[in-house]
Amino acid sequence: MSGKTHVILITGFLGSGKTTFLNRIIKKFPPNQKLMILMNEFGEIGLDGTLLESDDLDILEISKGSIFCVCVKTDFIRGLNEIAQKIQPDVLIVESTGVANPSDLKKDLTLSIFQGRFDLTHQICMIDADSFEDAYQSFVSVEKQIASSTFFIINKVDLAGPDTLARIKKIIHGHHTTPEILETTFAEVPLERFIPAASNRSNSDLNPAKVIDDQQLDQAIESMLATSDPNTTPPDRLLSAVFSWAGSHINDFRNILPDLPKGLIRAKGFLQEKETVYLFNLVMGQRNLEIYTSKKDLRALLNRLVFIGPPEVIESLHVLSRKYPDLIQDSVFDPMEKQPVQAADRQG
Repeated sequence: MSGKTHVILITGFLGSGKTTFLNRIIKKFPPNQKLMILMNEFGEIGLDGTLLESDDLDILEISKGSIFCVCVKTDFIRGLNEIAQKIQPDVLIVESTGVANPSDLKKDLTLSIFQGRFDLTHQICMIDADSFEDAYQSFVSVEKQIASSTFFIINKVDLAGPDTLARIKKIIHGHHTTPEILETTFAEVPLERFIPAASNRSNSDLNPAKVIDDQQLDQAIESMLATSDPNTTPPDRLLSAVFSWAGSHINDFRNILPDLPKGLIRAKGFLQEKETVYLFNLVMGQRNLEIYTSKKDLRALLNRLVFIGPPEVIESLHVLSRKYPDLIQDSVFDPMEKQPVQAADRQG
């Protein structure tokens, strides 16, 4: 073990600009340092990894729930163990799902199996100035993210007035006496605040790391999961649904948008019309559909959409698909269940 790995957690509610911020860090990251990205998506399929603007990067993607909840906690700990023992990057950036409660991260990183490898240096909370107040009032996870973070980036300030920004800061100050806050648009912030210089890396005086075998890893995970902790339960009751789009004209999809249920908190996906690819984004009712160009292979993701919302909202999507037969429900994923519910298993 040649040194510690600086860990940066990027949290924030769905659609706050975490991936945009992450792309900015990737572009500016020093070439003489090793960077690792761990991306966590709530939905059954992962899309955000495709949105990263780098082809030469170590990325671990964990979907189907929050890495901080029992639903995929095992995958998270196994991933961290792989990073600690084999990859050993200078910096590990964890982008958590927007509905996560990250309160337990410090404890996770200090598990004995990691042998002191990880050092949590920044816990950054991205805030969507336009939709934060509604999200804060509606979802417990937003309060948990604010309470456990150390640095706050209020993004999309161009969409919010001074009174709104003042109320957001008041909420933050309600959890922290002297919080660090930056205001920005398009996640443009001084990145040197978050990228440790090579000369400042922590040198470890630890003995060479002992290899953790599978049995020891399994025992550590079993012991951790056996400990009752309220933070390992999802703070909000949300489901994720995957739909396929069988239409051939993008305007037909646009016609569906006004009928999408108001309670949807997040939706995204890649749609194709002939040779043109479109990226669909929905955040707390705000919808956007734009032409998207990518150097990555999107074929496995084309015409697949992920919707996130409360159970009754996901059920209303199922009903909506009867009106629009080109919108086909593939599955509904409940993070507290072991397997997604396939469309064929549903009644009606």
